[in-house]
Amino acid sequence: MSSILLQLNRLRLALLKRTGLAQKSGRTYAAWQAKGHLEHPLVSFVIQSHNKSLEVCHILSRLRQTPEAEIIVIDDGSSLSHTLRLARALTGANEYLLRANDLYENITYDRCLHMVRGRYVCLLQDDDDMPDPSWVLRALELFREHPDMAILGGCEGRDINFTKKDGRKTYEARNAMQGTFCFAMSVNRAPMWVDRIWFTERLHHIDYRFAPFQSDDYELCLRAWSEGLQVGWYDAGFTSLSAGGMRLYNNAFTREMTERNAPLLYDLYVHRVDDIRRKVSELNAGL
Repeated sequence: MSSILLQLNRLRLALLKRTGLAQKSGRTYAAWQAKGHLEHPLVSFVIQSHNKSLEVCHILSRLRQTPEAEIIVIDDGSSLSHTLRLARALTGANEYLLRANDLYENITYDRCLHMVRGRYVCLLQDDDDMPDPSWVLRALELFREHPDMAILGGCEGRDINFTKKDGRKTYEARNAMQGTFCFAMSVNRAPMWVDRIWFTERLHHIDYRFAPFQSDDYELCLRAWSEGLQVGWYDAGFTSLSAGGMRLYNNAFTREMTERNAPLLYDLYVHRVDDIRRKVSELNAGL
């Protein structure tokens, strides 16, 4: 059936071309140029969303206040009504909608980090709400002040302590924020800023061994420290618009992924964690 429809459509288009009856777009280069496409934006906002188009549309006006920025929304398996709402809302020249099929955070964020064009990439989630653009300006300022900083989190800075419970390898992530900015062993999403140059040259990827989600943000931070880079935390002033997607839709799945990925993180970094903690402490002492 599909091959028949394909042939019929081919004939229809050929007829329109020959007769000149096809409705012309009226597009011109001048009109395209006036839209303001950015070849090299300074900032790329990447929002992961599942069935929360209302929340995403709520923050678009805030994100659009940042000049030299592009906005990418990952529609990760949402129902059609949410997909259509996002498609209608993302009307700017530098606004994109990517449709994924329940790939979750690890794969979708990794793919976008390789696709976007901004120097600084801000990974967001669909329950995030943010203040005026000062949180963006402050992040860019901190990257300029600390050129070896590859990752900057605006949610929580964490100290990672590896341990064993009932003989099972696991870890504890304890809050370790100081003032309005400090270095941290790890930060979690979101927001999570990534310097795309350091990501491309030294970090390369979000580790697929942690896919589809859980603990991959901690792994990326610990790997950054292991590569001689830095991870910072600052008070971005975010609030939550609704319950998070993992807590809302994937409670049992989250527990399963925690049990699966915690031993992997343990094996990768249990022998490096003390050295990383020392580096963090020394840097914070110099602030």
